[in-house]
Amino acid sequence: MYSKSAIASAVLTALLAQPVFAAEEETSEDVEVIQVKGIKGSLNKALNNKRFNTQIVDSIVAEDIGKFPDNNVVEALQRVTGIQVTGRGGGEISSVSIRGLNDVHTSVNGRDVFTGVGRAVALQDIPASLLSNVTVYKTRSASQTERGIAGSINIETNRPFDFEGSKVVLAARGIYSDQPKKLDPNVSALVSNRWETDLGEIGALVNVSYLETHFRDDSITAGAAFPFFTANAPADFQPYKIMNFGTASSYWSPGLTNGLPSEAGSTLTVGDQQIPYYLARDAVFGAVGEAKRERPAASVSLQWAVNEELELLAEGFYTGYRQELQNSMWFTNTFEEDGNNGNLNIDEPILIDGTNIIKERQVYAPNGFQSGDATTGKTDSYLFAVGAKWMPSLNLTINSEVIAQKSTFETDFFAMRFDRKAYGLDVDFNNSEGVPGLHFWDNPATADLDESDMAAPANWNSGTLYDNSGKQDGDALTFKVDGEYFVDSLVEKVRFGAKIEQRGAKNYAREQSATSVMPVADMAQAIVDAGGSGDGSDFIKQVDDYMFGRADVFDSYITANGLYMIDNADAVRSVYQYEKASLTKTYDISEDSFAVYATADYRYEDISGEFGIRYVDYKQDMEFWDFAGNYETENSSQREILPSFTLTWDITEDLVGRVAYTKTLRMPEFSALSALQFWYDPLTEGVSYGTGNGGNPQLQPTTSTNYDVTLEWYFSPGSSLYGSLFKREIEGLVINGSKIVRRVGEDDVERDYILNAPVNASDGELSGVEVGLVYVPEDLPEMIDGIGFQASYTQLDSSQTTTDFNADGTVGAVVESKMSGVSDSSYSVVTFYEKENFDMRLSYVWREAFYSHNEALFFANPLQFWSKPEQSLDFQFSFDVTEDLRITVDATNILDDKYQNHYGEGNVDTFNFGTGIYSRTFAVGARYQF
Repeated sequence: MYSKSAIASAVLTALLAQPVFAAEEETSEDVEVIQVKGIKGSLNKALNNKRFNTQIVDSIVAEDIGKFPDNNVVEALQRVTGIQVTGRGGGEISSVSIRGLNDVHTSVNGRDVFTGVGRAVALQDIPASLLSNVTVYKTRSASQTERGIAGSINIETNRPFDFEGSKVVLAARGIYSDQPKKLDPNVSALVSNRWETDLGEIGALVNVSYLETHFRDDSITAGAAFPFFTANAPADFQPYKIMNFGTASSYWSPGLTNGLPSEAGSTLTVGDQQIPYYLARDAVFGAVGEAKRERPAASVSLQWAVNEELELLAEGFYTGYRQELQNSMWFTNTFEEDGNNGNLNIDEPILIDGTNIIKERQVYAPNGFQSGDATTGKTDSYLFAVGAKWMPSLNLTINSEVIAQKSTFETDFFAMRFDRKAYGLDVDFNNSEGVPGLHFWDNPATADLDESDMAAPANWNSGTLYDNSGKQDGDALTFKVDGEYFVDSLVEKVRFGAKIEQRGAKNYAREQSATSVMPVADMAQAIVDAGGSGDGSDFIKQVDDYMFGRADVFDSYITANGLYMIDNADAVRSVYQYEKASLTKTYDISEDSFAVYATADYRYEDISGEFGIRYVDYKQDMEFWDFAGNYETENSSQREILPSFTLTWDITEDLVGRVAYTKTLRMPEFSALSALQFWYDPLTEGVSYGTGNGGNPQLQPTTSTNYDVTLEWYFSPGSSLYGSLFKREIEGLVINGSKIVRRVGEDDVERDYILNAPVNASDGELSGVEVGLVYVPEDLPEMIDGIGFQASYTQLDSSQTTTDFNADGTVGAVVESKMSGVSDSSYSVVTFYEKENFDMRLSYVWREAFYSHNEALFFANPLQFWSKPEQSLDFQFSFDVTEDLRITVDATNILDDKYQNHYGEGNVDTFNFGTGIYSRTFAVGARYQF
C-alpha cells in the first residue's frame, strides 16, 4: 500500500523542487492560427485543435458554447461528432456517451474530477459560462489517465494569462420553462488581470456562476406484461385473472429475453393441461416531478511567471448542487386480487389483432395508491491545485502539481402512500401512439362521493411512510510529475511521468418506514396537532393539468406533499410513532493507486506519431456494514499494462490520415463493491417474494482494446470534411447476476427473495464510422455571405453477451444483444448565418432507437427496455448592440417531442412502456465585457 506518509513526503518534495501543473491531456503542437472572430473563429479554433493534436479529438470552444442555447457542458457537447446524449428529464440533459459508450473519463484542466463517491464528475454540474474549451479525446496517449473505456472529456477553464490585460465579463439570462411556468436566472461574472512587477508577471482571475432551474416532468406508463387466464379458465381459477402472480420461481425462466409467445392461441402448462392465455399489463401508473434546482460554481486561478524558467500556479474549482424535488406518483393495479369475482361482470377484453395481447380491458375493484415523494439533495465539490512549470534548459520541461479534492453529497427522502380500493376502471394500454388511456368508475351506490375523482381526499386513506437519508464523502490527494525532453533525431520528444493518488469513499444511509391508516383529512389534522405548520391544507399536494391534455386520462389528482413532510418531519414521525435514527456507515473504502508511463513522439518526413506504455496499480482496503450491524472487510488489487500507438500521415498539405491503437479500462464503482446484502420485504399487494441487492468486492476492471483510422480533409480556410473507422473490443462488462435466496424477512415470514449483485459476466464489441463536416462557403453573394454549416453522422454496430441466470445463480442462457445505450445511428445538423453585428443558429440532433437496460428478471416479459428515437431542435439569435454589449434570444426543445420507451426490440405498438414530456425553454440574455 502507498502510505499517507509517503504521499505527504511526495507533496513536500513537489513543492520544494518547484514542480508544475500539467494537464494530462495532450496539448496541440504549433497551431496555425486563423484570426477570425465570431462563430467562424470558434470553429477554426476547434478545427486547429483537431488537426494538430497527436490524438484523435473533437472539441468545442468558448465562442461555440456561449453561442449555443446551452446551460452546461453536456448540453453543449451534444453537437460534437460521435457524441450521443440521453436523460433529457429534470430540465436538462444528464448523460453523455462517446461513440455509444457511456463510461466517460472526466477532467478539469487535466485533473481527474469526481462527484461524491463516483469516479467521474456530474458534467451537468459544470456551467458553460466557466469554460474556455472542451476537448473530447476518442483515443488517448499513455501519458493520460487510463480510465474511461468510452474516451475522455477534458474541460479547460479560463486563466489570467489567456488575456492580454484586464478583462471583465458580465452575463445574465432569463430562462422561461413552459411546463412549470417559471422564469429562472442564469448569471455569471469573470474578472481577470495581469501585472508586471519586480518579482515577475502575476495574474489573477475569478469566474463565478449561478444557475437556477425550475422544471416539471410529466409521465404515464403501462406496466409489465403477465399471462392472464382467458374467459375459459380451468376449474378453481377466475376468468381474466393474472396467472400465478406473486411467486419468485414462477417467472424464473431463462431465455425469455423476448418474452412469452404473443401469437393468438398460445398456451401455458397449468397442472397437466395446456391452457390458452392472454398477455396483459399488471398496472398503469404515472408521475409529475416538480423541482427547484440551484447550481453555484466558481473558478479561481493565480499565475506567477517568476522568470523565463519558472512559472507557478494555484487554482481552485468549486461546483455546487441544491435541489428540492416533489414527485407526485399515482399507481393502479389492472388485475383483481384473489377471491374477487367482480371480473365475472366485466366486458370481454379487446385484443390487438392477430395476437393474444390485451389492448383494452375493464377491471373491477383494483387496488391502487398515490405516493407523494420528496427528495432534497446537496452537493459541494472542491478542487485545489498547487504547482509550477520548470524549464531548466531549452530541451527539458518538468511539470508537476499537488491536487486535493473533497466532494460531499447529502440527501433526504420522505414519501407517504395514500391507499384505496377503487370501484373499477376502463384501461387502454396503448390508446394513442404508445400513450395509455385510463378512466376510473364512479360507484352509483354512493351519491355523496365520486370514486372517479382522483383529487377527492375522501377517496384516500394514509398508508406507509418511507423516511430515508444518505450521505457520501469522497476525497483524494494526488501528486503527479511529468517530464518532457526534446531530442534532435527520429524521436523528437520523450515524455515520462508518474502519479500517486489516495482516494477515500464513505457512504452513510438511513432507511425507516412505518404505517398509519386513517382518512387523509384526519392525517392532515393529526400532523398539525403534533406541531406541523399551517392548518393542514399544505399537507395535501394537488397536481393539475396532468399530461397537459396529451393523454386520455384524468386531469387532476392528489398526493402527500413530501416537501411539507420534510419541513415538518418531527411532527410526521410523532404521528407514526417513531423517532429519527442516526445514519449508518455502509462502506468505507480507501484506494491507493500508482501509475508510471513513458512515451516517445517520432517524425519521419510526412509521418509522425507517438508510442508509449502505461503501468497502473490499484489497491483497495474495504469495510462494509449493514443496518443490522453486520461487518465485513475485504481487500482487492488490480494491475494493468496499457500500450498506446498513434501514427499521423500528412498525405498532402490539406489531407491528413491517422491510425491509433490504445487500451483503456473502467474501474468498478465503489458502490458496487459491498460484501454485504440488503433485503427488502414485498411492498406490492399480492406479491409473495422479496428482493435483495448487494455488491461484489472481487469485481475486476472492464478493459477495452481500441482501433481507430481517420482521414481529414481541410479543403479551405475554416472548412473540413473528416471521417473515422473505429472498433472497441471490451472484456469484463459488469451486469447484474441474480438468484433466489430463501430467508426470514423483517416481518418474521419465511419467503423467497430475489438477490441481485454485479458480476463481470459480459463481453462486448462496438465498431462504427463517423463523418463530420464544417463548411463555410466563400465568395457568396452579399445577401447570403456569412452562411455556414456544421454536420456530423455516426453509424454504430454493437453486440454484447448478456446472461440469463438460473434460480441458483448459475448461468441458464447466454443471450446476444445490442450494447446498452448505443444507437445504431445519430446525426446533428447546424446551420448558422453571421453578419457584422448579428448571428443566428439553428441546430437539430437526432438519435435512433436504442436498447437501454433490462427489466428485473421477475418482470421479464419481454426483458429488454428500448427507447424510441430522440430528437431536439434549438435556435439562437444574438445581436451586438455595441462592441461590448451583446443581446441573445434562444429556444430549446422547440419540437416539444414525447420521449418514450417500450419492452423488447421493435415492440413499439404491442409492448409500449413509458411516455415522458418535458419543458420547452425560451430565454433572453445580455453579455457585457470591458
